Amino acid sequence: MKVFQQLLFLIALGTAALLLYRRASMIYKAIRLGKAEDLSDRPSERFGTMLRVAFAQKKMFDRPFAATLHLLVYIGFVLINIELLEIVLDGLLGAHRLFAASLGGFYPVLISFYELLALGVIVGCTIFLFRRAPGGVDRLQAQRHRELKGWPALDARVILSLEIVLMLALFTMNASDLVLQSRGEAHYAATGDFLVSSFIKPLFEGLSTTTLVVVERIAWWLHILGIFCFAVYVTYSKHLHILLAFPNTYFSRLTPKGQMKNMPEITKEVRLMLGLEQATPHEPPAEMNRFGAKDVNDLSWKNLLDSYSCTECGRCTSACPANQTGKLLSPRKIMMDTRDRLEEVARSMHESGGVFREDGKSLLGDYITQEELLACTTCNACVEECPILINPLDIILQLRRYKVMDEAQAPASWNMMFQNMETNQAPWKFSPADRFNWADTVSATFPDHPKE
Repeated sequence: MKVFQQLLFLIALGTAALLLYRRASMIYKAIRLGKAEDLSDRPSERFGTMLRVAFAQKKMFDRPFAATLHLLVYIGFVLINIELLEIVLDGLLGAHRLFAASLGGFYPVLISFYELLALGVIVGCTIFLFRRAPGGVDRLQAQRHRELKGWPALDARVILSLEIVLMLALFTMNASDLVLQSRGEAHYAATGDFLVSSFIKPLFEGLSTTTLVVVERIAWWLHILGIFCFAVYVTYSKHLHILLAFPNTYFSRLTPKGQMKNMPEITKEVRLMLGLEQATPHEPPAEMNRFGAKDVNDLSWKNLLDSYSCTECGRCTSACPANQTGKLLSPRKIMMDTRDRLEEVARSMHESGGVFREDGKSLLGDYITQEELLACTTCNACVEECPILINPLDIILQLRRYKVMDEAQAPASWNMMFQNMETNQAPWKFSPADRFNWADTVSATFPDHPKE
């Protein structure tokens, strides 16, 4: 029987590892579809940013209540999974509580600490479920935000419920184990009481020894198989940010948030036109396949990493002035649409042997509409709000750049502004020579107004 359980465990572990590897490879190849962008400078500053933002969750604490719950669940789940090492070794070796003998009296203290964390995870996840229920936090309501309808709302509830089930399985396993220890059952060596499960131990004391062994084994398998399933499921879920928040914050852009990236080829042409730069003899003209971005492969790899890292928390959308006034723009939807399109392209590549084939769809048009893009005021509120330094605005600007420069589709007022910029070097329609006439008007109207 022990050999059979070891074989079954090895199959489960190998299957989970294989599925994780395949999924991780698919995500990595999908992100590599993006254009090159060098974000390797200032490594010490980047590492500090990662520690503050991803590890210490500094930006989360702009909203202390949610941040405290998130930290409780995050730290609890991560530290509890350290116990996974013992469970995996128990499964492979056919042992039971392998570390109990070597740790001695410290073992029940360690397990009690894990149980306190598990209790915190249950409390945190339960509150998060209530926050997502109808009438809860506005930014988490599917009725209010169309991008949350269907799978996104279900995904959040599934992952929270799964975490609660895993923690309950842990308590059941420990409590039934304690009863079996007290009866001197072979294979269940005495370890001493555990802080939380000792309180629920009376619920199991009326069961027969055979039934208790079955309960303990079912809880053990449910806990470990649940963790394996959780690990695989996370890679398909918004909770992938648990892992990707660290590289995403490390590779975040260190330039000021309001600074837009110019297109070097266009910048050079403008500088040549204005006489600010001299043309290099015999240099061929710059070739541009596309201005801006139409599909995910036109974006940078960092944009694609951003999309996979999105937590769907909605802080960006709740801070967006365009969204607050009822316009269609939702920065969270921009990130979710980018990820959904990238997933579609990645699946197509996987089915075609790793080759990207045109499918007649694109991010712009099939997922994100022009109305959404034009609603953006480029105020950077969404960028400022994101707890893991995602930049929805950069994707918006690149898609809008394609509509304006490649398809020549811009509102009439924009075209007038562009023309004024080209002819007058200002957004307004007056001669550059008259640019400072307003100062004379102010001086004449308000003689006491300071001129500096």
